[in-house]
Amino acid sequence: MELATDSLKPRTSGNWWWRLFATALSFALFGLGGLCLRLLVFPLLSLLPGTADDHRRRARATISRLFWLFVRFVYRSGVFTYEVEGAERLGRPGQLVIANHPSLIDVVVLIALIRDANCVVKQSLWNNPCTRGPIRAAQYISNDGSAEMLDEAAIALRQGQTLIIFPEGTRTVPGQAPTFHRGAAAIALRGARCVTPVVIRVNPTTLTKAEPWYRIPARRFHFHLRVGDDIDPQAFAARGAAPIASRQLNDHLHQHYIKELAFDEPTHA
Repeated sequence: MELATDSLKPRTSGNWWWRLFATALSFALFGLGGLCLRLLVFPLLSLLPGTADDHRRRARATISRLFWLFVRFVYRSGVFTYEVEGAERLGRPGQLVIANHPSLIDVVVLIALIRDANCVVKQSLWNNPCTRGPIRAAQYISNDGSAEMLDEAAIALRQGQTLIIFPEGTRTVPGQAPTFHRGAAAIALRGARCVTPVVIRVNPTTLTKAEPWYRIPARRFHFHLRVGDDIDPQAFAARGAAPIASRQLNDHLHQHYIKELAFDEPTHA
């Protein structure tokens, strides 16, 4: 995959202005695409014959394909470069995909790589006019922090679905170690056949929490995603009661990401 090789350039360069325009266009396309899915595509798909599971799989496959086209558009427009390692090991039945969350585009890339993925998403997205249509059609799980959410996620895994979850619950603060909530570990122990950690790096940092979309770096950023080795949740379940096993698995995941990321100071443009 192409690597980012741009040298740092002044903010006023033609390249910077083009990337600002391309970034704005990307956000506009994403929002309009969500509305088109809600108002046109999914109503048409719902007319096709099949069970509720068939409709769900069609919705997820449609979102995955469109997200992949979106990733390619952003890449071709010069906003970013990307590199993916181990994508062929994603999308297995009962697989819980764990990922850190450095940027806004993380979930888009992951869903683009997994044709039939379930995902735990923020509650606020269920009420967003641009995202609620796709989210509801795909039957993603709302991250409302309730016990019902944990049960729903575990049931999805036991049914053989692939589930994506970001244990931080929000985007990582640049330069700080990720902090994982224990919910992902609890879900893994209840229903996952395997836990697959995915390490994401974004350099220079961009699209972070509380950072406006127009604050782009002086050069195009590089998105690197690496799929790690599987973790067997039952190896932790055998260590004791559920709260103890959950805490130990969460600590193991936390230390894994601290080691992999080494939470270096962010590279500033």
